[in-house]
Amino acid sequence: MANGIDEVSAQLRRREPIFHCEEFGHARADFERMTATGFHEVGASGRRYERGFVLGMLEQRHRDGWLHEPLELEDFRCTPIDGQAYLVTYTLHQGTRVTRRSTIWRRDGDEWKILYHQGTVVLDGA
Repeated sequence: MANGIDEVSAQLRRREPIFHCEEFGHARADFERMTATGFHEVGASGRRYERGFVLGMLEQRHRDGWLHEPLELEDFRCTPIDGQAYLVTYTLHQGTRVTRRSTIWRRDGDEWKILYHQGTVVLDGA
């Protein structure tokens, strides 16, 4: 169990960017375990995606090798929401594509669950 914000931040930093960390698995069952039942996300397009759609998309992307692309994460921040939930924000570089990411994580026993995720494309000069 996490004792302080530094430990929580380190634990969550290891899990970001979500769905790209080999250590936490790449099968549908792994993604299901990582996400809360009510998980949803807002993609870079601004579209909202429900958990089932995201899980199916992740399965396909894993088969296509997309999840193994080079990524660079910077400006990682972890902010407590309450005793069990935390907001994580960072900038993600995927080749020439840059996005600002936010994830809400919740402690569920000894595991972390993703409640919400959003990625917003950074426009030139932003």
